[in-house]
Order: sequence, then structure tokens, then C-alpha cells
Amino acid sequence: MRSMPTPVAHRRRGVLEVLAAAVLFGTTGTSAHFAPPSATPLGIGAARLFVGGVALLAAVPLLGGRRRSALGYWRTPWGISGGLATAAYQLCFFAATRCAGVAVATLLTIGSGPALVGLLSWLLWRERPGRAWWAATSICVTGLALLGLDGLAQPDVPALGLLLALGSGLSYAGYTVAAKRLLTGGGQAPEVMAAQFALGGCVMVPVLLVSGSTWLAQPAGLAVALWLGLVTIGAAYVLFGRGLSVLEAGAVATLVLAEPLVATLLGVLVLGERFGLAGLVGAALITAGLVTQGVVSSRAQRHEPADVLQAPPG
Repeated sequence: MRSMPTPVAHRRRGVLEVLAAAVLFGTTGTSAHFAPPSATPLGIGAARLFVGGVALLAAVPLLGGRRRSALGYWRTPWGISGGLATAAYQLCFFAATRCAGVAVATLLTIGSGPALVGLLSWLLWRERPGRAWWAATSICVTGLALLGLDGLAQPDVPALGLLLALGSGLSYAGYTVAAKRLLTGGGQAPEVMAAQFALGGCVMVPVLLVSGSTWLAQPAGLAVALWLGLVTIGAAYVLFGRGLSVLEAGAVATLVLAEPLVATLLGVLVLGERFGLAGLVGAALITAGLVTQGVVSSRAQRHEPADVLQAPPG
């Protein structure tokens, strides 16, 4: 008779799944670089969310869930708020990249995510992250700041761009917390992910139509849209949801900081970007923070409150 996986084994699997999702997330910016010139940031974001949402909804039965159950979340407060937050993330993030530049918008969005997840969890449920979580997150955010300072100097960034980037970080925290609440309430990861992103994709259809969709008729445009939707949302969020079902919201938010590290490496290797000593130190700090959070998340037991956000993310 085969033995059942232990809680520690489940958590280690969850860490690996969240990190794999982060790697796929990290390909987003480089992939979008190959879209036709006529594709706008808003159009790319809308197409990404629509394709990804449809893919997740279609794949629910193959992943052990029920499509009817997924659609049922659209009638719940957490399901609606999570779906709207996914749409808000796309709108804020891609608008921020247009106002403030990709580097500043990405670093501010992802760097603010873990702190905002912890803040929302504390405000909504009085859940206090443990010292190890704060330490790992602080290390990662410091590394992100160094990466942003190194070789990524931008022209004067308007305040609106910074506010939009913070808005996208808050939206990420919102759908993360909403999904975690649904999962801890008995929801299945494939159903929760499909519900949030399919609803967000429906909300983004008007944005796609207004921003222009003719670029999707070109082979390069279609390829970019399919990669962004099927892989960076479809496959990535299945992994993300599976990991989220066994890890706390704060730990997941910190592990996802692998995304900017991957994006930086792809920028260097694929797009020819260059970084100096500060960038290398920043990458090393992010790696150290991820290792710290990975070890803590793998070893912590769900009944231990020190480093666990017990309830509720996306």
C-alpha cells in the first residue's frame, strides 16, 4: 500500500510549483517584446487575460474540477472581487509601463506585492506574518531596489505612473488574498483560478476591442497572445493555485519574487540588456531571500502560527 505524502512533502511540492509559476510569469515581458508594433500595452494585457481565462475555464474538467463550480464563484463576493482584481491588475500594470516604463512599473508592482498581501491579511483577518517572512521579503525587496537602480535609469517618471504601479501591486494582492480565502474555504485550485481569470477576461474584452485587435491576425501577434495566455496565465496559474492551496499567502507572494529575477536574466540573455555590480548583488539578494522563504515554507507546519497567514490569495 502506497503511503500518503506528508504535510512537509506537500509544502515542498507547493514551493516548487509556485517557483515554476514564477519562472513562467517572468517570460511575460520578453514575450511581449516580440508582438507587432501595432500592439498596444493595453491590447496585449487584454488579449493575455482573455486567452488565459478561457484556457483555464476550458481546462477545469481535465484538472479534476467542475466548470459549473468555477462559474458559481461569480456569485460570491470573493469570486467577484478576485475576478475584478485580475482585470484591474492588467489595466494598472500595462498603463504603468506606458507612463513609467517597464522597469520601474515591474519593480514597483512586484516589490510592493508581498507587503500589500501581508497588510491586507492583517487588516481583514488580523493575521500577522512571522519574523522569517518579513526577513525574506525585506531581502528580496532590497535586491529588487538594487536591480532597479543598476543600469535602468529612467527619465523623469510622472507621479501617475508610480500610482498606477502601486495600483497593480494592490490588485495583485487583492486577487491573491481573494483566491486564498476561496481555497481555504474548501475551493479547488483549478476552479478558483479559472473563475477569477475567466471573469477578468470577460471584463477586459471591451478594452481589447477599443485598443485594437488587428495585430492578432498577424502570425507573430497570435503567437505572442497564445504564449501569454496559455502559458503565462493558463499553465502558470494552475501551478500557482496548487502551491497556494498548501502555502500561506505571504510565503507565496515572496516566492513569486522569482519572476523579476527570471525577467532580468531573459533581458540580459535574449534582449541584450546589461547590468553592473549592483544588479548582480541585487540578483544574489533575491536568490537568498527566495531560498530563505522556500526553506521556511517547506518546514513550517500549518498549525504553527509563527510564519503562517492562516486564512485566506490569486
